[in-house]
Amino acid sequence: MLLADDDVVVRTGLAALLARRPPIEVVGEAADGLSALGAALSLRPHVLVMDVRMPVMDGITATRRLLSDWTTPEPRPRVLMLSTYDSDEYVHSALRAGASGFLRKDASPDEIAHAVRVVAAGDGMLSPGVTGRLIQQTVRRLAEPEESDLAGTELLTRRDVEVVRLVASGLSNAGIAAELGLSEPSVKNRVTKVLAKLGLDNRVQLAIFALKVGLAKLS
Repeated sequence: MLLADDDVVVRTGLAALLARRPPIEVVGEAADGLSALGAALSLRPHVLVMDVRMPVMDGITATRRLLSDWTTPEPRPRVLMLSTYDSDEYVHSALRAGASGFLRKDASPDEIAHAVRVVAAGDGMLSPGVTGRLIQQTVRRLAEPEESDLAGTELLTRRDVEVVRLVASGLSNAGIAAELGLSEPSVKNRVTKVLAKLGLDNRVQLAIFALKVGLAKLS
């Protein structure tokens, strides 16, 4: 993992805290977006944890350039954005740039470490408040469910529906496992299969689907 933040106290403190949470290994640090871009190209980290607001080059611009210019054989790094502010402008810009996750800086070290692991595994990770806002904004722009959406519900088993409802409520795989008395790997496998059945890419799309077809409701 590579960590980029212009605040040396935040950067070194967070690096030390995350390094004590295996299997995370901090391979480098950067103080601005341009340095982060160079370090990522040199160190090839699996995950880049990057502040949004930095001098020389901001984190969003660095993310866009890194992911669009990546030409090496190794997989592109997954980017987790951190910010003091979770304004819609920052979140939307980060996601458009290709970031896989967005968290506020006031998240606990354990929450950030969990997000790093989730992003490294290929999934997306957003702060709960951010996820809720994005889903509500998207659903309000949607018309009535299309026939393809309604047909998709016929592909789901009763257990699939239970899992979809809990995903839409914001629970993690661990939370769903505890709620349904299943193992976490079993829940992860079922979510993956449900996404494949419905032709969806991630949990946010699955939550939006659940809201469109009436399997969940906006709180």
